[in-house]
Amino acid sequence: MLWTVLDSPIGEFSVGVDETGVCGANFGPVEGAVAEPDDELLRAVVAELRAYFAGELTGFTLPLSVRRGSDFERAVWREMTRIPYGETTTYGEVAAILGDAGAARAVGVACNRNPIPVIVPCHRIVGAGGKLVGFGGGLDRKRRLLELEATIAFQRAWS
Repeated sequence: MLWTVLDSPIGEFSVGVDETGVCGANFGPVEGAVAEPDDELLRAVVAELRAYFAGELTGFTLPLSVRRGSDFERAVWREMTRIPYGETTTYGEVAAILGDAGAARAVGVACNRNPIPVIVPCHRIVGAGGKLVGFGGGLDRKRRLLELEATIAFQRAWS
């Protein structure tokens, strides 16, 4: 696995790739991460992340390589990728989509175990009534990601 770290509006953000796609992301630096990647896929990941943080990209096109997680967790992660840019849904709504309306807490646990935050947008899942709860990168980062997306979505809708 190859890692790089980039500066972003939410602080240092590390991303890792294997031979088939993006396999990890982390808030903060990761040991062994390089500042200037020479791997083609890793450079593409950095380019898409920079475009996303600049408000120029609203959907990632990167191949993903998720090799862990229970069937339920993987279903939650897939559902996350279906939440439109600039929008949110609740843990309970995701649980209902997956066929178990009472599994909101399990959805929260799956969000916390998301190996590729930001690219697989767990920040778009909020608590009942839109309350900001739970985020591995901290609620301040979650708020900033949601504000970034809401601002860009609003600008695009009204331009």
